Amino acid sequence: MSQAAHRSDQRPADTRSSPRALRALGPFIRPYRGRIALAGIFLVLAAVTTLVLPIALRALIDQGLISSDPAERVALMQEHFLALFGVGAALGVFSAARYFMVSWLGERITADLREAVYRHVLKQSPEFFERTQTGEVVSRLTADTTLIQTVVGTSVSLGLRNSIMGAGALLMLIITNPVVMAQVLGALVLILMPAILYGRRVRKLSRASQDRIAEASAIAAEVLNAVPVVQSHAAEAREAARFGASTEQAFRTAERRIRARAFLVAFIITATTGAMLWGLYQGTQAVMAGRISAGHLGQTVLYVILLLGSVAALSEVYSDILRAAGATERLMELLAAKSPIADPARPRALPAVQGGARVSLDHVVFHYPSRPQQAALHDVSLDVAPGETVALVGPSGAGKTTVFQLLLRFYDPQSGDIRIDGVSVRELSLHALRERIAIVPQDSTIFSASAMDNIRYGRPDATDDDVVAAARAAHADGFIRQLPEGYATHLGERGVRLSGGQRQRINIARAILKNAPLLLLDEATSALDTESERAVQAALEEAMQGRTTLVIAHRLSTVVHADRIVVLDGGTIVDMGTHQELMARSGLYARLAAMQLHDA
Repeated sequence: MSQAAHRSDQRPADTRSSPRALRALGPFIRPYRGRIALAGIFLVLAAVTTLVLPIALRALIDQGLISSDPAERVALMQEHFLALFGVGAALGVFSAARYFMVSWLGERITADLREAVYRHVLKQSPEFFERTQTGEVVSRLTADTTLIQTVVGTSVSLGLRNSIMGAGALLMLIITNPVVMAQVLGALVLILMPAILYGRRVRKLSRASQDRIAEASAIAAEVLNAVPVVQSHAAEAREAARFGASTEQAFRTAERRIRARAFLVAFIITATTGAMLWGLYQGTQAVMAGRISAGHLGQTVLYVILLLGSVAALSEVYSDILRAAGATERLMELLAAKSPIADPARPRALPAVQGGARVSLDHVVFHYPSRPQQAALHDVSLDVAPGETVALVGPSGAGKTTVFQLLLRFYDPQSGDIRIDGVSVRELSLHALRERIAIVPQDSTIFSASAMDNIRYGRPDATDDDVVAAARAAHADGFIRQLPEGYATHLGERGVRLSGGQRQRINIARAILKNAPLLLLDEATSALDTESERAVQAALEEAMQGRTTLVIAHRLSTVVHADRIVVLDGGTIVDMGTHQELMARSGLYARLAAMQLHDA
């Protein structure tokens, strides 16, 4: 098993996250400036309507209750209650419009961000996945984007609304009662100071919590993709304990974050209640002394409540923003990843070919990024003519699969050049290069889709008849038709409903359907029994006609009819020739053949 937590352990939890990190969301926000402006208008209207409520209440108290004539008092009460209802109805409409707009923006911006990150990750070279676990990427695409959605779709709106209400309430307090305003400002200072101090702690713990969740997700993704191996080693308890330990670590980190926020909330509520009661006490003394009216007191109390409530809400919003800032940083790290394999500024066009492609390797030297001291290929030169079938054989680690990875330009060699039809692969767009190549990998890949869609994956515009023809050529048509819904049968995640040989034949049918000039077969029949191997081998030989084919095979019986056999050992070509020529020379190839014959 790989180390699920090594990546996060190599970096500090984070000490620099700040709300400024949210600026990185600018490119995703700008396309919706019109909707943002409309949401801002509704937000301001809702906030202003809230600020009008205390004024309407003051008028109700001071004007609706002072008339000595009962009939006039009832009429005034009705007018003021209708006015209050109108204010409340307007507040409901504006709040609903604000909620819809900001929620839509949160969903839309988050969807765009998730899609952009996923699209960018798909373009990364295998080097990226050598240092980044897929489980961690999935965690960022789900948990982190959910945090951002909460902030963009809820917290920012609440923060702006409370900022407007707080500023408006403060302004009205200055106008109506400067003394109470001075006391409230003192309370604000007491509330804001711990919020700022604790904000730093919450910020660090938020990033650490997100990292711990990502580690647990990485462990789960790794193990769930290898459940048969885990069960065959009776390692269920071990893996459950490992996941449990990681989850417990995530919980402990989250617990520290929650404790810090809980302390801050307790302080804010206590301070807010004390400030409100103090303002109310001062107001009642002023009413009793005749300095202000009862309606004035009611208005003042409501504005104090609005102001302190806004401050309390802003402290909560600030905590959410800090968590979203950490999530944004993690997503921006993915977006900032630069693949060393990229399209050239001015890609060349490949010449049209009839039949197979020409493949040339010229003094290629390559080291994997994770093993810079060990050469996977050393001074390898090979020229494959159009339509030729060349087999690559040799012991494990000889460099056979590396040749395929370089042809597909998953990596670039440190020196030397690789050309397809006379054009260096570095001068081609990745799409144009890979469109010219079909591959049957050693590890058969089945997507969670129907059999028809799995075969059509190599050529999305293929007709159903084309798919069926490819399946017949790969000797897959028989077992596919026996599935419950035939070609429409959903094959399950990673093809769990199929045997290994059936999965491989689906992959072979996919490559046949693509009909590319260059065919790469990486142990294409390794998962087949002898009878199926013979049938599929015959189909592959038919499919190879008219195209260039490179074959990797440990079973030498599958390559004896190749036009040429290239023997690799230790990253270099040690021999080359036909099966008969290589057997006559009694070299490495002959020894490998002898060992297989002995084992048989």
